[in-house]
This record gives sequence, structure tokens and C-alpha cells, in this order.
Amino acid sequence: MQFRLFSFALIILNCMDYGHCQPGRWRRSKRASYGPNPICKGCLSCSKDNGCIRCQHKLFFFLRREGMRQYGECLHSCPSGYYGLRTPDMNRCSRCKIENCDSCFSKDFCTKCKTGFYSHRGRCFRGCPPGFAALEELMECVEGCEVGQWSEWGTCSRNNKTCGFKWGLETRTRQIVKKPAKDTIPCPTIAESRRCKMAMRHCPGGRRPAKTKDKKKKKKNLMERAQKQHSIFLATDKTSQ
Repeated sequence: MQFRLFSFALIILNCMDYGHCQPGRWRRSKRASYGPNPICKGCLSCSKDNGCIRCQHKLFFFLRREGMRQYGECLHSCPSGYYGLRTPDMNRCSRCKIENCDSCFSKDFCTKCKTGFYSHRGRCFRGCPPGFAALEELMECVEGCEVGQWSEWGTCSRNNKTCGFKWGLETRTRQIVKKPAKDTIPCPTIAESRRCKMAMRHCPGGRRPAKTKDKKKKKKNLMERAQKQHSIFLATDKTSQ
């Protein structure tokens, strides 16, 4: 019996020397309690009118505004348009400073853009910058197909000839410098053509002499036909007399 009393007294002395363990645990539990007001959930200190004033160590302080009224809340994660900023004094929810950003990692880097905007290097764009292509499923801009500069316009030709026609086509090209990150991303056109006027309408020694021969032949046929009709007319006239 005396041995049991001695052991109990030793335990009490040990707790008094090293602990305030049970009272400390009780105090922490009390501080972590939500209190009678739901607005005080997760608060270290709370006001009925202003809500949370200080939060528990792992939570973020967020100042919510509703009309003319504002009050503090303690949250595990910050709402849309804000990011969690951890400081030695108290963790806070800070507003994203990036335009059209829905959630961000820091004030200068957006992780998710609002609907209709593409994410690119921490910013939000309506369309991807030059050299980048849009991934619709992720709403992100990735490296696209990179092409070089256009060449000079080629010679105006038609049917592989540079003369003999009034109008032809001239073409210019450019090379693919870098293939896209994904095969599903198309490359821009690497060749284009436009209508042009040929410098030489008639080819020397070509179609023009052929046209001259055709004209002479037609003229000869007309003369022969006229003479034949004239002979028939004279013969008919003599018969009638």
C-alpha cells in the first residue's frame, strides 16, 4: 500500500517538473475549439462583430467582404483569386495581382486562368503568343511549330513556262526550324503562291509565227471560196440568159 502511494506521488512530481503537459494539452484544445459562434472556427482570437482576428498556425487568415461589412475567417486554403502567403507572424490570403487569373502560386505567377483564357508562363492570354500553340484540353500555351523567314518570290510562270501567257503564278517558301512539342499541333503553311503578270507575253520564235501561218491559211481559204462562188454566179447568169 505504501509502495503504491509512493509511486503515485512520484508521478505527480514528475508531471509538475516536466509537464504542465495535461494543462497544456487542455489549453491547446481549448484554443482550437470553435466556440459558440461558427464564425470563430479555427481562430486563436475572435470577435463577434469582426470574426477571426488571429488564426491557428496552419490556417490562413482571409478577410471576407460582404457589402459594407467585412470579417475575418480562418481557412485551410485560400479562395479563388487569392494565394496563401506564409509569414512568421500569421499566414494570410493575398489577392492575385495577375489579370484574368482564377488561382495563383504567388502574386506574379498564375496557375489557373479564368474561363476563355490560356495560361502561359504565369500569365493569362486570350490567344497564345507567336511561336506557341494552344492546348484546348488544358487551356495552356505550349511550344508550337517554329518556321523561318519567307524566301523571295519566285519567277512568274505558267505550265512551267515563263512566256506565252499574260498571267501566271509566283511562289515563295519557308523552312520548319523547330518541330512542335506534340504531333497534334499543326505547323503554319510553308509555301504560298499569288497571281502575277508575265514579263514576256509572247515567246520568241514560239506561238506567234504559228498564229501568222494560221491567218495566212484562213485568208487563202476565204479567197478560194470567194472565187468559187463568183464562178458559180457567172455560170448561173449565162444559163438564165
